[in-house]
This record gives sequence, structure tokens and C-alpha cells, in this order.
Amino acid sequence: MRWPARLLLGGLLVVAIILGGTAFRVWQTARVDGDRSVDAVVVLGAAQYDGDPSPVFAARLRHAHTLFQEGLAPRIVTVGGNRAGDEYTEAEAGRRYLIERGVPREAVVAVGEGADTLASLQAVAARAERDGWNTALIVSDPWHSLRARTMAQDSGLTAWTSPTRSGPVVQTRETQARYIFRETGALVYYRLTHASIDTETTGLR
Repeated sequence: MRWPARLLLGGLLVVAIILGGTAFRVWQTARVDGDRSVDAVVVLGAAQYDGDPSPVFAARLRHAHTLFQEGLAPRIVTVGGNRAGDEYTEAEAGRRYLIERGVPREAVVAVGEGADTLASLQAVAARAERDGWNTALIVSDPWHSLRARTMAQDSGLTAWTSPTRSGPVVQTRETQARYIFRETGALVYYRLTHASIDTETTGLR
């Protein structure tokens, strides 16, 4: 085998190792609950419809509510901006949902910024610095957990993850495999560029 072919084969092997290792870490982190006492439970936003959280978002909010009831944090932070034409931000929709279910108003902080995970977590980190807290449990879907935690830590938060165990994205093996594949690509992209993948064309946040 000539050296160009060896170089190509070696490069492909390195790429396969990186992708395989990343996919394994996405899967591994998805299975771990980092539940512990923290300053805030941070719920990452998802779609909302005229103030009503989508099934994916509602599953995250219910999980955050449970963590709050268990006394793991004195506050829940709901996160996410809005799209053109939306009356509510994702953060506002999430706050309304939690208050309607008995969480005290003063215990729910809405950070209505960010169209993707990175921008949202950077906004949360800025709010945390302003309010004087630092540790967080990040609530999102299992397969999103590693990327969310990585972005939170890079933004200056001391973060762990507490993935949801219900909702549309965890119902079938086919759905799980698809999200693991997508999150692997998104995390590799973030590590190379320190940017989020465009949500309009990929559906990733």
C-alpha cells in the first residue's frame, strides 16, 4: 500500500475513532442522572405554541418540577427565546406552565434569550453571574445532555445533567438511535467551531 493510501486510511480511522467515542459518550451521559443539590435547575427550551409547551418541552418541565419538589434547588430557570410572530418566548411559556402547577412565582426565573442551546446557556450564565449563583442541573432530553453540559461548562457554569425519561424523543429505539447520531454530529461540530449548528436547516438546538 502506497503512502497516500495509508494516509487516507489512517485519517479515516482517526475520524471513525472520534465519532465512535463521541457517540459512546452521548449514549453514556444520557443514562446518567447527575441529581444533586445545586443553585438552579435549568430547563432548556423547546417549541411552544401560543404559550403552551410542546410535548417535548412539557416533559422537560415536568422533570424539572419533580427535581424542585425533591428540594434539589431553590429555583427553576426556564430558557429560550421566540421566533418571528410568537407572542411568548419559550422561557415565558415554561414559566407559566410551572406556576400553573404550583411552583411559586418567585422560584421560577425566565431567561427569554437564545435560539439555540449555546446562546441560551450563555444567557443563563450571564444571569447566574448577575444574581450570584453558579451551580446548575441541566434538564433536557437524554441524548442532548452531553452537548448541553459541555456548553454550560464552557459558558462558566458548574453543571451536571438530569435527563428526562419521558416524552417523544425516548419512546422508540429508532428515535433514540436517530438522536444519538444527530447529537454526535452536533457535538463534534461544536468542539471544532465552538458554535451551534443552524437550527433552521437541521432541527438541532
